[in-house]
Amino acid sequence: MKKSITLSQACDGLVRYKSATGLSPYTIRNYRTTFAKLKAYFESYPERSEAESQDPAFASITRDQLIDFFAWLRDEYLIEPDGAAPRGQIKLSPKTLLNIHTDLSGLWSWGVAEGFVPANIVRTIDPPDPKAPVVETLTKEEIDALLGACDRSKTWKNRQVVANERPTADRDRVIIMLLVDTGLRASELCGIKFGDINLTANSIKVLGKGQKERLVYFGKRTSKAIWKLLAPRLKDSKPEDLVFTVGPGDDLRPMTRDVLRRQLVRIGERAGVANVYPHRFRHTFAITYLRNQGDLFTLQELLGHSDMAMVKRYARVAQTDCAKAHQKASPVDNWRL
Repeated sequence: MKKSITLSQACDGLVRYKSATGLSPYTIRNYRTTFAKLKAYFESYPERSEAESQDPAFASITRDQLIDFFAWLRDEYLIEPDGAAPRGQIKLSPKTLLNIHTDLSGLWSWGVAEGFVPANIVRTIDPPDPKAPVVETLTKEEIDALLGACDRSKTWKNRQVVANERPTADRDRVIIMLLVDTGLRASELCGIKFGDINLTANSIKVLGKGQKERLVYFGKRTSKAIWKLLAPRLKDSKPEDLVFTVGPGDDLRPMTRDVLRRQLVRIGERAGVANVYPHRFRHTFAITYLRNQGDLFTLQELLGHSDMAMVKRYARVAQTDCAKAHQKASPVDNWRL
């Protein structure tokens, strides 16, 4: 094996390697978050020597220590969730634990390939088996309410009938319509540039996961809303300029995933719609597409999935909905034939 390196050096090495392969900044951030938890675990045991507790040798970490680490995450580790309403500290979800297991397996695989460790010990530890999360969608009535809430701010506390017009109403309405009409991921929507949009073909060139390009399509009403948003900026915009920005006109900044999420939460609060988040629109698009007789393979292409696993989950939800709808609308049962 190569010369020994510390855990911190291994984590830095893996991040540099993954960055060089073109992974998105968000995926890199997730790796860093996972590695911070592993470092915190080793720093939390005062009975270890100072050098070991602060930064153990990468090759010295044992399978038993990693098993204890996952138990610590499951039973003791608490987080403070983001959001406008405080929820207190909560435990990590099974899905998050699975993601951490995957990230660490990637770290040890890199260590094996680089000759720093003899084997990937993470693979010998059974990964968490989270239940599939509920596919949460939005109804037409909820989407109508969200679009309506784009126009005006919350009413004043001392004058409940007064609300201000919002200067970002057109932008926010286009965001909601695009999310519903295309199933875009949050990062994909935030990355849309002027040159990516084709209003003649009603399509957008999207840079998805793994830096893979694909085309998504939108309808006539969304096209009209996009034109209304972009028309005032077309004269002064370049193809590489971002469509969705924040800040005043003389200090426009890129819209990030976190800003988008917070914006949708606030719109949901004004509309009286709970649990509004970017991926819920993606679920809504996929389920509605299948309800309207769309096929699985085209949906996979439109969503940018590398395999059919998630698409099949959408199909199962859509089939369940059809079965329930038939139970309610069965002609023979309703006519009592």
